[in-house]
Amino acid sequence: MESLPQANLKIRLNSTGIQEVFDIFRKKYVKLNPEEEVRQNFLHYLVNNKGYPISLISVEKGLVVNELNKRFDAVVYRNTGNPLVLLEFKSPTIKIKQSVFEQISAYNIILKVDYLIVSNGNSHYCCKVDYELPSIEFIKGIPHWDEIK
Repeated sequence: MESLPQANLKIRLNSTGIQEVFDIFRKKYVKLNPEEEVRQNFLHYLVNNKGYPISLISVEKGLVVNELNKRFDAVVYRNTGNPLVLLEFKSPTIKIKQSVFEQISAYNIILKVDYLIVSNGNSHYCCKVDYELPSIEFIKGIPHWDEIK
């Protein structure tokens, strides 16, 4: 999998000395922690290198899974408004293992997207979901927007 280029992130210190990054998707500054840095770099990569429209990317929205309130990291929507890609991000120090895929799969019970993407900034996995078989196939690389829209 190709490594992510570092995005040109707008970073500042807030009044209490905490680093914040401007999130172009939420249109506000948010606390910059390792997971947030992975999210920002990856989403900028989707926009700048893979052609994903900023207007179709939603970050940190809530959903209910098994009567529990959860928050997904990011979703890319189709032009029709239906979810297409569900993304889960972890800090670079967190290994991507089975539990991460179980987490994103639980969210997908509600969203029913065609693609699942998991990244910790170092390792990235993309899966295509086939609801007819049903199966999940790992695909090489991150698809360009024109390939999946």
